[in-house]
Order: sequence, then C-alpha cells, then structure tokens
Amino acid sequence: MDTSSLWLGIGFLGQALFSARFILQWIVSERRRQSVTPVAFWYFSLAGGVILLAYAIHRRDTVFIVGQAMGLVVYVRNLMLITKPGAGVRSDAAEQPPAADATER
Repeated sequence: MDTSSLWLGIGFLGQALFSARFILQWIVSERRRQSVTPVAFWYFSLAGGVILLAYAIHRRDTVFIVGQAMGLVVYVRNLMLITKPGAGVRSDAAEQPPAADATER
C-alpha cells in the first residue's frame, strides 16, 4: 500500500468516527424520546477530530487544520466538565431511562 492510499484511509477513518457521533446521538435521543448528548458523543468527536487534524496537517490544508484544532478545544473542554469531580448531573446519566414519576402510579 502506498502512502497516499494509507492517508486516504486515515482521512476516511477520521470522517467515519466524526460522523458516527451523530448517529450515536440520534439513537440515544430516539430511545429517550428527547434530545440527549451522550458522553460517547464527545469521545467520538475527539477521536475523529484528532485523526482528521492529522490528515489535514498531512494535506497542509490551513483552513481544515484551524477548523479541526478549534473543534478539539471544545471537545476536550466538554469532557473536562463532564468528568470534573462534583459536576453534579453527568451527561452519561442522561443515557439512563427516565425515572418513573411518583404521581403516575
């Protein structure tokens, strides 16, 4: 395999991970019957963003590099807020089914 094919594969892998985050978010939201952003969304964003940034650097595409680098700041910050001790309700708690309301009995 030549290096251009390898880099093309890396680019597609990054895009696949980045796109999978929306499918994941959609599935979780449908199951909950409300819009939910699961913690895994941010991990997929980070993984896809890092791989796409590497691909953009390889391609020497300044616009692509800046876009991916700025996104990584947001993904890392969201993960820091989610995992921060004493953060209260965590995003992954939103993945759990809603508790039954005592008034519905």
